[in-house]
Amino acid sequence: MRIGLVSPYSFDVPGGVQLHVRDLAEYLIAHGHYVEVLAPAEPATPLPPYVVSAGSALPVPYNGSVARLTFGPVTAGRVTRWMERGRFDVVHVHEPISPSVSMLAMWAAEGPLVATFHTSNTRSRALLAVGPMLQPGLEKLMGRIAVSGEARRFVRDHIGGDAVIIPNGVYVDRFADAAPTPRWQGTNERPTIAFLGRIEEPRKGLHVLLDAMPKMLAARPGLRLLIAGPGDPKAVLDGRPDAVVAACEFLGPISDAEKQSFLRSVDCYIAPNTGGESFGIILVEAMGAGAAVVASDIKAFRAVLDDGWAGALFANEQPGELADVVLDLLAQPADRAQLAGQGARRAHRFDWSRVGADVYSVYETVCAAAIPVLDKSEVRPIRWWRSN
Repeated sequence: MRIGLVSPYSFDVPGGVQLHVRDLAEYLIAHGHYVEVLAPAEPATPLPPYVVSAGSALPVPYNGSVARLTFGPVTAGRVTRWMERGRFDVVHVHEPISPSVSMLAMWAAEGPLVATFHTSNTRSRALLAVGPMLQPGLEKLMGRIAVSGEARRFVRDHIGGDAVIIPNGVYVDRFADAAPTPRWQGTNERPTIAFLGRIEEPRKGLHVLLDAMPKMLAARPGLRLLIAGPGDPKAVLDGRPDAVVAACEFLGPISDAEKQSFLRSVDCYIAPNTGGESFGIILVEAMGAGAAVVASDIKAFRAVLDDGWAGALFANEQPGELADVVLDLLAQPADRAQLAGQGARRAHRFDWSRVGADVYSVYETVCAAAIPVLDKSEVRPIRWWRSN
């Protein structure tokens, strides 16, 4: 099958949607399909051979964050030419309601069309602004996928229609088999807890974790907080107690291989996100690596962690409760190991061996139901006059 995938977000900056599209492409290629990915990217950005750049992107506030998107007539022309060259059996767009290359691809598509909805933001200004223009494109969709119950609820309440839930995927074995890095491993006296994300983005919740640190350090003076991801450490540590500053170790952005080792090495992974999440791929990665996960009890995280069976939950934006949960796990190694084991078993629900097969079954369904579209070269002109 010839499959065209479209990412709205730039491949210059790592993010959950981009990683999902990349991993889906690699799963499909490994199973013998021809795949191209269309995504924004700067000319100097190294890209996998199957990725085609849709042009440079601009930062745009979207879904409580700043996304790098590209839009406009020049991009629309690139999308059309990409589709004409690709002659795809199915086109799969991600986040088609964002003002992006995905929306343009949805409008331009003429054959079987699938969309995946990742967001659960019910107050999207972009959606309000372009809502009337979206309808013709949305009516073309033959298959709708939502990555979670929250994303499906967003589709039903704000887009119309329904969607099948197929979660984000993870190559679990890559995390389970990663080699730990000694400098990131904890000891009884100096346990390690970890955070990964854009450190200055409020909804990622690093401030909640830092607010919990004084209480944790009072009980565990040797505690180390390892922080990975882009951002300025000074911006998040300004005004924090000296003990908290000393306990924090900033790693900056890390590669995929480093992330796998990072999560494999630490005692606990902390996800203090305050909202705006429809899934939580980092939770699955941490569970797959064998880390005990502690997360805020937002709806998306509760679903991934099976209401606390696969990871410990604390009340959202409550640093005192976060501290108590982490301290209990650090004090009870057997309980921590049991929780990590349950998380590892849960992670296999999200392995690409299952997720990829489910996505492909959607492709088969929409292709089987589609009315064949004639190639333009095969279309004969209609004569409106009589010939003798």
